[in-house]
Amino acid sequence: MNQTLDIQAVLAGRKPQLILKRAMDIVISAAALLVLWPVFALIALAIVADDPGPVFYRQVRVGRGAKPFRIFKFRTMVVDADKKGLSITVGRDSRITRVGAFLRKTKLDELAQLLNVLRGEMSFVGPRPEVPRYVDLYTPYQRQVLLVRPGITDYASIAYRNENELLAGAKDPERMYIETVMPAKIELNMKYLREISPLADIRLILQTILAIVRN
Repeated sequence: MNQTLDIQAVLAGRKPQLILKRAMDIVISAAALLVLWPVFALIALAIVADDPGPVFYRQVRVGRGAKPFRIFKFRTMVVDADKKGLSITVGRDSRITRVGAFLRKTKLDELAQLLNVLRGEMSFVGPRPEVPRYVDLYTPYQRQVLLVRPGITDYASIAYRNENELLAGAKDPERMYIETVMPAKIELNMKYLREISPLADIRLILQTILAIVRN
């Protein structure tokens, strides 16, 4: 059995667990949005006070089945940052605002993706969604990460938590991302696909929280 069929077989054999995983996503994201709306309001006020403009940043990413969707994030960069630099952020990117730096460090900017989870475009745990121009570079093997909903966190998010600093030391940051970092992250995603389950999700969420606290 080749690697592609192996992943498809794993997912086919875990349909009940995947249904439970989605049910957990709906219940937890809905509850979290109800409880955290005051935090959302405070974050919104801080963003606008620091740098006037939209509260949310919405970017096209590639989701399950290679379908594009718009990911929600609290805005951490200046307005129109996409037109002023790379698709990736490197080191102390000058486009990042003061409030944005704090939101990124604490991962609070990702809280907005609870909306994507509730809408069914994302899961709490799953391969982080990439922008279309990077997905176009995937091999058939790598495209298997598109068999499931992308997530807010995954093994790669933990392992490459300081990705900005790593890329900052490269002569060509984007080339290093495409040739070294992205393939390594996809391999970690494949590891998750082979063990996908609600229990694996809970473990990864706890590991993510621990990584944030330790950083």
